[in-house]
Amino acid sequence: MKIFNTSQIRRLDEYTIQNEPISSINLMERAAQVFCHWFTHQFPNRNQKIYVLCGTGNNGGDGLAIARILSQDFYEVEVYLLSFGEALSIDCAANLARLRKSGNCAVHELTKSDKLSTFSQGAIAIDAIFGSGLNRPVEGHFAQAIEHLNQHPLTRVSVDIPSGMFADQPTTGLSVLADWTFSFEFPKRSFLFAENQHRLGNWTYGSIGLHPHFIENEPTTYYLLDEKMVKPLLRPRHRHDHKGSFGHALLVAGSYGKIGAAILAARACLRSGAGLMTVHAPKCGYEILQIAIPEAMVSVDEHQFSVTNIHEDLAKYKAIGIGCGIGTNDLTAHALADLLQRTTAPVVLDADALNLLAGHPDFFQLLPKHSILSPHVREFERMFGSSADDFERNDLQLRKAKELDIFLILKGANTAIACPDGNCFFNNNGNPGMATGGSGDVLTGILTGLLAQGYPPLEACQLGVFLHGLAGDLAMNDVEQEALLAGDITSHLGKAFKHLKPIA
Repeated sequence: MKIFNTSQIRRLDEYTIQNEPISSINLMERAAQVFCHWFTHQFPNRNQKIYVLCGTGNNGGDGLAIARILSQDFYEVEVYLLSFGEALSIDCAANLARLRKSGNCAVHELTKSDKLSTFSQGAIAIDAIFGSGLNRPVEGHFAQAIEHLNQHPLTRVSVDIPSGMFADQPTTGLSVLADWTFSFEFPKRSFLFAENQHRLGNWTYGSIGLHPHFIENEPTTYYLLDEKMVKPLLRPRHRHDHKGSFGHALLVAGSYGKIGAAILAARACLRSGAGLMTVHAPKCGYEILQIAIPEAMVSVDEHQFSVTNIHEDLAKYKAIGIGCGIGTNDLTAHALADLLQRTTAPVVLDADALNLLAGHPDFFQLLPKHSILSPHVREFERMFGSSADDFERNDLQLRKAKELDIFLILKGANTAIACPDGNCFFNNNGNPGMATGGSGDVLTGILTGLLAQGYPPLEACQLGVFLHGLAGDLAMNDVEQEALLAGDITSHLGKAFKHLKPIA
């Protein structure tokens, strides 16, 4: 799914109006109907009081149409039109007239001398004050109204975007602190960053039927991964395939006290479909690995406690994953540099391999083309420096992916895949239960296993990140977030693959 900026969305609206064709007021009505369809399923209690706060622009027009539709559906609705002496947009004025004509709910039009009254405890407030076109911080009477709304113990639901929040840049001022946000057609880029979590609450989106020709042909560098995008990537298996058909993966992982990281990555690599897999680990891990993962082969390092010399013939491996639990001592750093110089296979670097890159910046020049790096935020900052906000960090991520000709996966609630061609793919499945030690090792194993099977790096990133999140969600359904372990993600990979396959 494409993610457009506010200018593109405005042009998409205009294109739809001209080429469907449909009037702007009827497109607004359609958007309100879509919102209300979601709202009535999310909040079915008709005895719960609904307040709708509307601005003077088209977002306010959406709110007035929503108030009319919900009041006709037997909700108790009260409207506050925050005009404060400002003129209404044409469609907002038209929907105000329609609402008053319906006569189903009270409408309070506030002037500069008026203040919002106290809201009923336990009510729902629908925020339709400002839309995504806002480009400066909220001030004056509107700021006071938003502060008033935020202070009340009720459920806040924002239409398209929380009022005061920006779609395409960091929000520096006041905004509605929504519990739910329903966006039209697409999420906004700002929805995907942790700094806005407290503004958005739970967010979702729904199509209002904007013109598919524009959507298909309008370029963007930002995308949201979804099943429609990921399902076609999954390759079918054929009856006469054998283990050699699915590649031999090498994982360089583990050190004294961290052999568990190697086990987690290895199990995930095998569960992702690799035909063969070898783990290169220090001597202290040999018995543990042979017992824990009988399906894996083990290559034993000459050192008792650390990876120091990867003496393997690297030519036989279709993909290599390195970093999980290997530590950061000088001997291991030398082993990493040696591997990067000798291999021609696709490489996944995670965890301590990233920390070694941060400590040895000259190693970046050794990275094979289209290597995959999968840092969390702290690892990213160690390698590339800190950022003022999530937008700046995402921009830096994209620059580094292009500069180093790599795929750079920044892990988080909405994991971002930055590609060497400048594109960025966000993934928003998964859940907070996956914020547990070893979850990243599992992703490294999945990515390495997919590369070993011959998936190109971009497809391995897209499919691997999506499968990782999907398996985490399936695991959550069985064990709940608090009890979820990294190994539970691996044990649910089979169900995740099954979920993506067409029904026979």
